[in-house]
Amino acid sequence: MNNKEGIVREINGPVVKGTNMASFKLNEIVMIGAQKLIGEVVSLDHDVATMQVYEETEGLKAGETIHYTGRPLSVTLGPGMLGNIFDGIQRPLEKIDSMHKNFIPDGIGLLSLDEEKHWDVTVLSAVGDLLQPGTVYATVQETKSILHKLLVPFDISGTVVSIQPNGQYTLNDTIAAVQSENGKTVPLTLASRWPVRKPRPFTKRIPIYQPLVTGQRVVDSFFPIAKGGAVGLPGGFGTGKTVTQQQLAKWSDADIIIYIGCGERGNEMADVLEEFPKLIDPRTGRPLMERTILIANTSNMPVAAREASIYTGVTMAEYYRDMGYDVAIMADSTSRWAEALREISGRLEEMPAEEGFPAYLPSRLAEFYERSGCVQTLEGSEASITIIGAVSPPGGDFSEPVTENTKRFVTAFMALDKKLAYARHYPAINYLLSYSGYVDMLKDWYSENVAEDMLDLRKKMLRLLQEEEKLNEVVQLVGEDVLPNDQALVLEIARIIKKGFLQQNALHKIDTYVVLEKQYKMLQVIDTLYESALKCVKMGIPISIIKSQDVVQDVLKMKYEVPNDNTGILDELRVKIIGVYDRLSQTYE
Repeated sequence: MNNKEGIVREINGPVVKGTNMASFKLNEIVMIGAQKLIGEVVSLDHDVATMQVYEETEGLKAGETIHYTGRPLSVTLGPGMLGNIFDGIQRPLEKIDSMHKNFIPDGIGLLSLDEEKHWDVTVLSAVGDLLQPGTVYATVQETKSILHKLLVPFDISGTVVSIQPNGQYTLNDTIAAVQSENGKTVPLTLASRWPVRKPRPFTKRIPIYQPLVTGQRVVDSFFPIAKGGAVGLPGGFGTGKTVTQQQLAKWSDADIIIYIGCGERGNEMADVLEEFPKLIDPRTGRPLMERTILIANTSNMPVAAREASIYTGVTMAEYYRDMGYDVAIMADSTSRWAEALREISGRLEEMPAEEGFPAYLPSRLAEFYERSGCVQTLEGSEASITIIGAVSPPGGDFSEPVTENTKRFVTAFMALDKKLAYARHYPAINYLLSYSGYVDMLKDWYSENVAEDMLDLRKKMLRLLQEEEKLNEVVQLVGEDVLPNDQALVLEIARIIKKGFLQQNALHKIDTYVVLEKQYKMLQVIDTLYESALKCVKMGIPISIIKSQDVVQDVLKMKYEVPNDNTGILDELRVKIIGVYDRLSQTYE
């Protein structure tokens, strides 16, 4: 038996043990059996290796051969990723569908990017140039909206000894040859490979200072996300996690979107795959898929591939970050990923921790979320990766291990609420349980780019919502009629904040996306209504008359009737509110 080949000894679902594997390495990719199933070595004990298999092991027999590849689980990085749909180990699903309808056959191998396609390459280097890690040596217009920059890998530097002219090349064609200091000549092609479990290098981290603008009012105004931030989005079944993430993917001002469906039900992922290719990017007027990568790993795919999909997605994100782009990752959902960890851990017979999850669950979550951040790249530009991870706690119980550990590693936490969802209040982000630690970091940006008092208004509205929560306990005991007028007004304004501001219709052409200027002016309108009505309350005017003014309905309807490019209507509405309540107070004087 060749020492580069192992022998299958034991098969336990997606976990396979092999012998004669002393020459294999940890995290190495192997091909198992006659079907050449793709697996990864997860533990080594002398010549016995344990592997997790990324395909179905049905039909695999003891005694079959395990083939050596000599490389870790890696992805191919180069032009052709944008607009593509991959599975958890970067196999292109549309290409496989054209070859084998409906299913991915076992043993299809490690397909990835199209190696036959020709790309228009603009070469930026010349013979004699000194290239350093991160230098852009050529560019490809990957899509109409994204320029793909080809960077010198971080472990290569030297002098260009040969270069190709501008023209059409495939991924594996050599564009330039670099001679390093030790005299070795290294070819530079359009594609490179990178191990998914290893973060890509950068020059340094820089402090977070700007928000990821999403056009969703509850996010941008109340719980802002920063570019380079880490966000947890937990919620039980039916609370709108997928719709919320799709809205963030459609409308956030990131340059590149990577949507990882890891272990969600097939129908949810099918909805994403059908809807995204039809969407138009509001920033460019081009199809949204031109700046999107979809990674589809549904709950009926092998669990090991589900575990790998998170790392595949974040490695692709780091690749585009290194070009200077702001990337947003939507991981839906990290709970299914954690369940894959739990299943594989159980089959590996590891000691379980809380609720059967492996003891290393917190460190794995930390490894994932810490790959977010705002950095200075090797190229010298500023770029960021924002990670928004949905969590699906069983029964909406936020005390379960995945949600609890996610809270430890994210700075913004947007708790989706079952009661709000059942009341048809979407996005169902609970304004009392949620928080964002980015508010102070973004204070200067909001002052300079929106308004100096934007965050003060936010604080005031949140305080009114908290007061309403306390008053609701009294109302449930004795009824609303016994409340003093000023407290009854707080209930009314809180209702307007919830219905007129926080509730947002993803399917309405005006309400689906709201610019920051309109969000600020809407808060101003609600504040003006509150202050004007409060003066009337202090004069003893009955709350029923204050609430019955037509202008209250105008405030509730403003989100549907004021377009983003005509926010002056909201200034007129504020003047109208002041006039209405001034006349009312004069009548009662």
